[in-house]
Amino acid sequence: MSGFRLLPWTGLDGKPCYLDTDDDHSRLSLLADNVETAQLASAEHVLGGARAVLADPGAGERAVRFALTRAVESLGDVLRVAVSRDGRS
Repeated sequence: MSGFRLLPWTGLDGKPCYLDTDDDHSRLSLLADNVETAQLASAEHVLGGARAVLADPGAGERAVRFALTRAVESLGDVLRVAVSRDGRS
């Protein structure tokens, strides 16, 4: 029985990508695991930066918009990882 895994990236058209495999140790599965790990680490770093910007009363609009933009991107990545992992449990 094959399983579909939501991959941690989208296609050029922005649509989700899926992997149809039984092998959790295939090259593409391992690559996806590594990308998920990197995305989660990046999100943690972005969260720290966003908190620092929000704690700075002198932060200007440009800094706040940049922090929010990165936070939204990271949140999208983290949600995709969560959905993917839920689908594999």
